[in-house]
Amino acid sequence: MTKKLSLLFTFSVMLLLLTGCVQRELVISTQDSGQNSWADETNEEDVDISDLDSNLTEEETMITEISDQKMERITFPVSEYNRLARTGKGTVKGSIYVTDAYDKRVVGAGTRLYLNPKTSYSDQWYSESYLGGYKMEKADPRLFNYLRFTAANSDGKFAFYGVPSGKYYLIGTVKCGTECGYDSPKNIRIATQVSVYGNQIVEKDLSRMVE
Repeated sequence: MTKKLSLLFTFSVMLLLLTGCVQRELVISTQDSGQNSWADETNEEDVDISDLDSNLTEEETMITEISDQKMERITFPVSEYNRLARTGKGTVKGSIYVTDAYDKRVVGAGTRLYLNPKTSYSDQWYSESYLGGYKMEKADPRLFNYLRFTAANSDGKFAFYGVPSGKYYLIGTVKCGTECGYDSPKNIRIATQVSVYGNQIVEKDLSRMVE
């Protein structure tokens, strides 16, 4: 009887250990499944989206600001945003960096990046502020609910997972100092357009040349 109890106890311990291993493997699998864990753990107070309100200085972005007066934004188009898909299976990945005239690359190590859905609201920011150089009034706080976030690794590589089908502005910043010929570090904003359909994997670098 004692021998049977001993065997039963040993079997129970082994079963508990095996069960624990399986649970740990499942947790790891969930983390590697392509979900944007950085975004899942981020709230509005943690994220600076001031880049969507106004340009940086001309010296930092090489985009001329036409006036100190802030441009009025169009009314936040609720119906447009309500039509946007909230879940998806697409992937957007690439590298963020700037290059000089000698093709020397400076990566945006650890920088945060945004996917901003392409709407009439973001179109205004892109054409008038990013390309045109105008400062914009503060963005409507509802915009945050539709942005997707990720962070580049130490090599400047980034990836967004679970991206819904649609068109987006991909936005990021590279900090560059003496390696770009500046006396002090400058934040260089970069934005471009990207489209995602279904479970497509889109490879798109975010880069620009500094002067």
